Amino acid sequence: MNTSFEFFPPKTERGKENLINLIKRLSHFSPEYFSCTYGAAGSTRKGTLDTCVSIKNLGQKACPHVSGIGSSKGVIKEILNEFKDHGFTKIVALRGDPPSGIGGFGDFPYALDLIKFIKREQKSFTIEVAAYPEVHPDAESENTDFENFLNKVDAGADGAITQFFFEEDLYFKFMEKCEKEKVTIPIIPGIMPIHDFEALVRMAKNCSANVPMWLKEGMQKYSNDEDRMMYGVEVITKLCQKLLRFGAPGIHFFTVNKEEPTSSIIKNLATK
Repeated sequence: MNTSFEFFPPKTERGKENLINLIKRLSHFSPEYFSCTYGAAGSTRKGTLDTCVSIKNLGQKACPHVSGIGSSKGVIKEILNEFKDHGFTKIVALRGDPPSGIGGFGDFPYALDLIKFIKREQKSFTIEVAAYPEVHPDAESENTDFENFLNKVDAGADGAITQFFFEEDLYFKFMEKCEKEKVTIPIIPGIMPIHDFEALVRMAKNCSANVPMWLKEGMQKYSNDEDRMMYGVEVITKLCQKLLRFGAPGIHFFTVNKEEPTSSIIKNLATK
């Protein structure tokens, strides 16, 4: 099974040490790569770069994120040169979330603008983009959201990672639409293991990802954290199994910088 793991840049020295140890442990699963997120308007530019350098120094493939919103062409060009100088060949190109108080959208109001710029400036990068089985919260409609995805593919996206979801039919239907439009790039399901259910519900609301009622009711049956964690592992394991049987080319795990429950889910998949 092809896997990849996503982190966010740690803010403290202790966090950096913990992440190094986590990378070492997750490396035993032989992932395709480790990616690192990029804060609004470049707020984690150095942290993203430093994290990816640490990943590379551990002998693993690093894939930095970059978001265009709030940035100038000059800044993005600098970042791309930094990535190239450190030997990174794959990047995740996103619009990004506008930070509070930002004075404008910069030179890249949409991910499409960023992808086109990268393709002009640094043709050597493999570019991953975001896909939304459920409609992006800022999209006008489902149709315009999908058209935007097709435009990103046409602009040169080499692959896509989906927003997280909890019902496999969402991915199946999205892939059916892609097949009709003859989209051939690999589209990897982005999977969010259930670390903290209350925090997950808040996160899902912010990105318009549906948390189904059956999952909420299932979580309410358990009163202690360990049982809730075990139930979450079972739910996500079954989801991944269905996706892989369908033909998903791999699984991208949003780890939130924690080993569990991601590690338990992968071990389950290896034995079932």
